Amino acid sequence: MSGTDKYNINWDPDTRKKFERMMAKIPVFLRSVAEKKVSQEAEDIVRQNGRTVVYEKDLVDAFFAETPFGFHGPMKNDMEELGIDYEKYGYPK
Repeated sequence: MSGTDKYNINWDPDTRKKFERMMAKIPVFLRSVAEKKVSQEAEDIVRQNGRTVVYEKDLVDAFFAETPFGFHGPMKNDMEELGIDYEKYGYPK
């Protein structure tokens, strides 16, 4: 979205840290693309729901939406290592 967004999106500090830690686990050659796609998706989810803060559920939803299915296994392992319980948001183990 452009600079004329209806909502100024902020990140919950704990969620931002988890995002950064997840990004650190992604191979360097994919990291910048992944960072852009996942952060944009998380912020879009927040906007679509009329909110202004990205929380863990938004981050998890964005990772599942933007990560190709074949990489969900390693992504889930990374989430588990960081204490992110994706199952509580409806995603299978």
